[in-house]
Amino acid sequence: MFNRFGREASAQCISSSSRRWTVYRFSRFLGLGVALVFLTLAAGGLGQVSWAQGQLPAVRTLGLSEVQSVAFTPDGRYLAAGGLSSAVYLIDTDSWTVIRTFEGHTECVPSVSFSPDGRLLASGSGDRTIKLWDVATGQEVRTLEGHTDWVNSVVFSPDGRLLASGSSDGTIKLWDVATGQEVRTLGGHGYASSVSFSPDGRLLASGLTDGTIELWDVPTGQEVRTLEGHTRQFNPVAFSPDGRLLASGSSNGTIELWDVTTGQEVRTLKGHTYPVLSVAFSPDGRLLASGSCDFTVKLWDVATGQEVRALKGHTNWVNSVVFSPDGRLLASGSGDGTIKLWDVTTGQEVRTLGGHIGYASSVSFSPDGRLLASGFLTDGTIELWDVTTGQEVRTLEGHTHQVNSVVFSPDGRLLASGSSDETIKLWDVATGQEVRTLEGHTFLVTSVAFSPDGRLLASGSCDFTVKLWDVATGQEVRTLKGHTGHVNSVAFSPDGRLLASGSGDHTIKLWDVTTGQEVRTLEGHTRQVNSVAFSPDGRLLASGSCDFTVKLWDVATGQEVRTLEGHTLSAYSVAFSPDGRLLASGSRQPDGTVKLWDVNTGQEVRTLKVGFTVNWVVNYFPGYSVAFSPDGRLLASSSHDFTIKLWDMSDLLRSPE
Repeated sequence: MFNRFGREASAQCISSSSRRWTVYRFSRFLGLGVALVFLTLAAGGLGQVSWAQGQLPAVRTLGLSEVQSVAFTPDGRYLAAGGLSSAVYLIDTDSWTVIRTFEGHTECVPSVSFSPDGRLLASGSGDRTIKLWDVATGQEVRTLEGHTDWVNSVVFSPDGRLLASGSSDGTIKLWDVATGQEVRTLGGHGYASSVSFSPDGRLLASGLTDGTIELWDVPTGQEVRTLEGHTRQFNPVAFSPDGRLLASGSSNGTIELWDVTTGQEVRTLKGHTYPVLSVAFSPDGRLLASGSCDFTVKLWDVATGQEVRALKGHTNWVNSVVFSPDGRLLASGSGDGTIKLWDVTTGQEVRTLGGHIGYASSVSFSPDGRLLASGFLTDGTIELWDVTTGQEVRTLEGHTHQVNSVVFSPDGRLLASGSSDETIKLWDVATGQEVRTLEGHTFLVTSVAFSPDGRLLASGSCDFTVKLWDVATGQEVRTLKGHTGHVNSVAFSPDGRLLASGSGDHTIKLWDVTTGQEVRTLEGHTRQVNSVAFSPDGRLLASGSCDFTVKLWDVATGQEVRTLEGHTLSAYSVAFSPDGRLLASGSRQPDGTVKLWDVNTGQEVRTLKVGFTVNWVVNYFPGYSVAFSPDGRLLASSSHDFTIKLWDMSDLLRSPE
């Protein structure tokens, strides 16, 4: 399947709590936050034959992707959040800012839980592990391994000695917090979506996707009873503070209240119009909060079962709800990339954290390496980030459709953006103001590139043409015609004499910039060409294609030098390191990788896992955009977890000993 660029469509990572609802969820899943992630990449010099392998954890994550779980510390000072990104966030509830990120997981984090003393934070992940973190230092205390599928839910026992985890492998495990050892496994009853301890710690409830709820005796591990009543899957569960009631939510939009002693259903709460993903009792037990796929949070009177109020403001599924310890506030985490704080008494929204929506389809460093620009596929905006701090500097708004390409001018004063609204915009980087709009293309603008002297701007379009523009005046200089398919990528040679264009017609063309004449056509790819890039010395041209390969070409002769094979899906983006020794190529889901290649030998140096290893492929997103920082120490890549990752390339670029 091909998207509107003519590029192959891509995949989407689906939340662990709702992977069976892929088709429905995706239609509402496009508004997700963007994070900026710093990762470390350790390896030897380029002269070595053997390279260290393995996925390495992030060092820092700022911003939010889809929020799948939220939890307050016992004193209410902090809020933890896990989500589609592999990071866990610690938020100061007074300043309402992210003060720390916990990095180490390699997949989504659908569940987080604080120990009763607030010193430890547990996180369950799609990477099949549970991690315990020291809240004060941010250090990982230990990793609990034993599950063979996603860990969907984690919770500490009231005395803090045990941790319970529910997994898609059909088991619930109890762990000794002090040692990290598995105490016992409770299982055999299907996909465990939620677990909850009773207030006295003697019972454990588990919500299963077959519509049942199991109650377990914690000391013995024996099943006490099965609660049956839900007719549909998804059972988030929560005990009331006095332990007498158990609340459970269902995919039919209802919430059941159960008598724990008898196992009888007390009442059914009706009001949500789509599945209920989370339930939580207030500290005094009088209210029940519920989050749903209908984008709302509802507060219920536990005694009567009546709806007290509906809290509206989220624009996507509400995956998690939790009351503050004093019961005055309610936090909700959503697929719209936000965490909202609500005043329980009034129902008013107090604060919102996060909320920038979109997938970064293009990334570009400023010439001084201080800024990173990202163009967004879903909302037509451009974000400028401070590379050192990871903070958002400003948002550039003006395009009326998705932004497909962004690039800084050589002096760093301007930013150019190409959009599916058929226009190119030039922006003043210092002020964020739009300088001018270049109009002339008759279809999507897929790629933009400045000439080395900054006087010209090239643009490629789905109208099969390449255009050259005078940057100072905004006037079109000439149109280059010759391709018989979408022009997906354009790049100037380092001396500015040549322009390369990659097309859906499977070819690459080299153009004389001065005359506009075609110099030669490079043929060899068997499917469309998505990306082209010149080496820093201008001798080589790299191309990435939907035929799953990356090719290196001799610019002087037009001959293919070598083919780099290893991606299992389209090579969407290519970029040379500033010294020309490495080539980065980004693929798409479910390949989920960025590969680094030794340019001299053609050998694959390292594979960086960017996306998630899921089989639920939704055909919408393109692949991963890649860009090296000017000093070559960082590699930026977009990702399907709605983050931008910065990889530390320092060790790879050291001269071999």
